Amino acid sequence: MALNTPHGGRLINLLPATEAEKNRRRAEALACPDWHLTARQTCDLEMLMNGAFSPLQGFLTEDSYESVVDSMRLPDGRLWPMPVTLDVDRDTAQALRIGDTLVLRDAEGVALALLDVESLWQPDKKHEAWQVFGTTDTAHPAVDYLFNRAGDWCVGGRIRGIELPMHYDFRHHRHTPVELRQKFKRLGWNRVVAFQTRNPMHRAHQELTFRAAKRVEANLLIHPVVGMTKPGDVDHYTRVRCYEAILDKFPERTTTLSLLPLAMRMAGPREAMWHAIIRKNYGCSHLIVGRDHAGPGTDSQGQPIYGPYAAQELMKQHEQELGIEMVDFEMMVYSQDRAQYIPVSQKKPNEQILNLSGTELRRRLQLGLEIPEWFTYPEVVAQLRKSYPPRNRQGFTVFFTGLSGSGKSTIANALMVNLLEMNDRPVTLLDGDVVRKHLSSELGFSREHRDINVRRIGYVASEITKNRGIAICAPIAPYRQTRREVRAMIEQHGGFLEVYVATPLEVCEQRDRKGLYAKARAGVIKEFTGISDPYEAPENPELVIDTTDCGPGEAAQRIILKLEAMGLLG
Repeated sequence: MALNTPHGGRLINLLPATEAEKNRRRAEALACPDWHLTARQTCDLEMLMNGAFSPLQGFLTEDSYESVVDSMRLPDGRLWPMPVTLDVDRDTAQALRIGDTLVLRDAEGVALALLDVESLWQPDKKHEAWQVFGTTDTAHPAVDYLFNRAGDWCVGGRIRGIELPMHYDFRHHRHTPVELRQKFKRLGWNRVVAFQTRNPMHRAHQELTFRAAKRVEANLLIHPVVGMTKPGDVDHYTRVRCYEAILDKFPERTTTLSLLPLAMRMAGPREAMWHAIIRKNYGCSHLIVGRDHAGPGTDSQGQPIYGPYAAQELMKQHEQELGIEMVDFEMMVYSQDRAQYIPVSQKKPNEQILNLSGTELRRRLQLGLEIPEWFTYPEVVAQLRKSYPPRNRQGFTVFFTGLSGSGKSTIANALMVNLLEMNDRPVTLLDGDVVRKHLSSELGFSREHRDINVRRIGYVASEITKNRGIAICAPIAPYRQTRREVRAMIEQHGGFLEVYVATPLEVCEQRDRKGLYAKARAGVIKEFTGISDPYEAPENPELVIDTTDCGPGEAAQRIILKLEAMGLLG
């Protein structure tokens, strides 16, 4: 099979050609400044180095970025719908100069690549959001990432790879574009239709993909994203086990599975075109584009961010130029009358249609209820139940926030004792002062250091929650954005209950046994929350408690009742 890309060139390989070249680049890295990649940047770098992002040869420069954002094309006119940029903080950007070399390291500090700096700029994030995602609503996960997590500066330039990120999971299902093309050639597959997915596959997906491959007389590649997907999605370990369980439901020797280390942006129409270019690079001739392809769902007003078939419409406009054919498909629904799945447009008047939404599936998993076989396969259900036990057996975090002296620690201790009395799961208390002593002793009380401390607490709590324990956190946690980050960190693994201890400032001052407020009023203690530094009250906590007229025992009981109502105890 030819190694042509959608643009007619050849796959770009940014990795060293020889071991000697790899060693020279490693030696060069020792004398260069470093940047430790975020999870998304690590995915992007892998896709750049292995050729999946051909024709890109590095992170976009300012000129290329502006061209992609405004016209979905690179400056030379080639289609490229998604800005792939390396965002950094101000200090890193201001320490760099054009012509410098920046070492790109993974989370463990391994040097993965060198970036030859060609461009440094501050992107117009609002303009990017409107052009690329069609909204500035932070209900869109990529817009939220852009506004609240991405750095304010970008570094662009060519990449000189050293080595790909190491993956220890499902290695027999991981292929570079060249490896997958070679596999297709060995199998004699000349026509391959790719199925993009970020969710477990159920019977409707099996039916849709089987029909798609049959329609275009092609073999089927199940090509799920295992990089970054939408927050709250099923983890990729569980999903891959579900894909493996469903493979034998397809005719023998017609279907294969390969994993895609992509960081999705959920950009709907633009993302569909991006997926098409990537799949062409992997050697596919067709791509299935279904209803609301790569859509993030609804905005903060409950309205769909993209039209149901907007991705198909944009793909049709550029299909010939892309050089990969779209297989468009409607939503598949289950007809009880016919005992089979049908395209929704084939539904007859008064025909009985059965439906199980994602929300209802999660509810049944949480409560341990039956999941019907018309919806999915028993083998898939078994894998989902392993990873997602009933809600009352999942881990959870109770996260207190409030002013110093509000009563957080006292209530947290009372709650811990109550939970230990009634529960067989381990309970860990992460009190603000105790964490400061054992985990954050080197930190001061600047805004930056307070955020680091709270994120550390959140990380520990997320690990406890992931392993089905109970974490009780009682920091001041004065800033909303940091609390949002902690919530997102934990909710992907289990339950999260935010308790705002809303005791008034004057009452907290009256209780101040350590004299901290007096010292803050006198200016002895700088940046003290509530006096010289702001406290940003939660906007939508699950529970609000004012300890002015509520004792710790009563407060703990209110929290336990709330946990029971949330299905986390029982």
